[in-house]
Amino acid sequence: MSIAEAPAPQPPAPNPPPVARGAQATVRRLILTLLLLVLVTIAASGVSGLLGRLLQTEADLGDPIAGLALSLAFTLIGGPLAVLVWWWLWRRLDGTDRSSVAWGLYLSAVATISLIVFSTSLLGAIADLVRGTWSPDAVATGVAWLAVWILHRIMWAHPTKSPLRLARVPIALGAGYGLGVAALGAIRVLEAVFAEATLPSVGSVGGAWWLSPLQAAIWAVGGAGIWWWHWRRDGAVAMRGGFPDVALVLTGVLGAGAVALGGFGVSLWIGLRAALDRSLPWRDLLEPLPLAVAAAAVGVVVWLSHRRVATERSAGTRSATRLVEAGLGLIAAASGVGIIANALLASLTPSLAGGDARALLLGGLASLAVGAPVWWAAWHPLDTAAHAADAGRRVYLVAVFGVSALVAIVALLVVGYRVFELVLDGGAGEGLVERIRAPFGLLLATAAVAGYHFAVWRRDRAAAPTTGRVRSIGRIILVAGGDDTSLAQQLEAATGAPVTRWTRADAQRADAHRPDASADAVLRALEGVSGRRVLVVTGRDGAVEAVPLVD
Repeated sequence: MSIAEAPAPQPPAPNPPPVARGAQATVRRLILTLLLLVLVTIAASGVSGLLGRLLQTEADLGDPIAGLALSLAFTLIGGPLAVLVWWWLWRRLDGTDRSSVAWGLYLSAVATISLIVFSTSLLGAIADLVRGTWSPDAVATGVAWLAVWILHRIMWAHPTKSPLRLARVPIALGAGYGLGVAALGAIRVLEAVFAEATLPSVGSVGGAWWLSPLQAAIWAVGGAGIWWWHWRRDGAVAMRGGFPDVALVLTGVLGAGAVALGGFGVSLWIGLRAALDRSLPWRDLLEPLPLAVAAAAVGVVVWLSHRRVATERSAGTRSATRLVEAGLGLIAAASGVGIIANALLASLTPSLAGGDARALLLGGLASLAVGAPVWWAAWHPLDTAAHAADAGRRVYLVAVFGVSALVAIVALLVVGYRVFELVLDGGAGEGLVERIRAPFGLLLATAAVAGYHFAVWRRDRAAAPTTGRVRSIGRIILVAGGDDTSLAQQLEAATGAPVTRWTRADAQRADAHRPDASADAVLRALEGVSGRRVLVVTGRDGAVEAVPLVD
């Protein structure tokens, strides 16, 4: 065959697109982890059912055969299937599966669920023992899910198969859950003690009065132990950035602050009614006081302690803490304004008793008196330029303006509906003021909030200092190993661009606290680089590469 007659070489067959392979692998991981979650739940339910039967001391009044058959099926079928799926996943964690979101999400979900189930079951069973009640089902459920929690904690701490992503989520969630259980238990203890001190019961129902606070103390101690385990032993107190800071602000500042302000507001309202409104018997008036005082005491302790921790975190966390406190004070103050307007309108109608109008008015005054100082201290309304350039403040202003405007529109629609209803039914029933006083008070408060924050937003935008530097980078995607939180913060401060942090799959736990490169090295690599998105890759030898990405 001559050269001219030789067939032309065929191009190589194209490889499968990597995006398809990645999508298939992601779907596979999600399906397997979801299947494992379901099978672990089934197996734990079966084991707890069998163990509950062993601990049962009384005859089962239901259908014992059906219950036993179900527990055996869950244990002997669901258990081996769970082990099989776990083995299939476990042997692949040396590769890319270890750095997948699915693996970290699975361990976070199961660790949190098992922690909640076993702690509530065991603490409830111990509390029942105080009153002489044996709860075998609760003990069995607690023991079974405690075993699940321990096994998944071992997997979470494995040196070569632990998750590389979302690894801090179960620690932050566990600390927040333990804090909530401890705080609620402490509130119940103080409520019972204060109630016995201020409103002693003639005869305790179901036993001595101290049984209820003793049961609550068990929950408080158990929750404190869970919190200490995650906060101190697992190192949640030392975690910086990302989800741990979000959990700190949400649980320790937002949650505790709301409880404290609610307790202070109700306590002040009761005090004002005791001084200015005697329409209720003394005992009925003081009945909510023990719970309010207990909530205020516990809430303010948790709030201030976590606020102190937040001040030691990043500038973004400190700003978020301040804005959350401002939002809490704003909600309380605006609610007080709305209630005051409602009470003033109610005083004009003869259909509402004067004592109820006074109670409404005093409640609004109490809410305003509690919320306004907190908002003033956190927001600094007279300091017009100190926080004008804060990005979090701008987001807060837009969010508050949007939400309050939406609520004002809804309230306006309700007012219009009530007016048209009055016109169409010929004036029968309640009068106009009685119909619209509640939504009209809400409309006034939310409209004032929306107008004020819109004006502040416009003022801050005009007063924001200009740096004289045109931002040439829209977003930085930082790929590094180790703890790159401080590196990301320095890059944000130097470039003004938000930083998305990715962790390399080959990052080792031994290097978890040592970043690959310094901020100076990264900034040198970014000199002259511009683009909406820039990929920054740091190497173990300190090398840095900055690559602009095409949209």
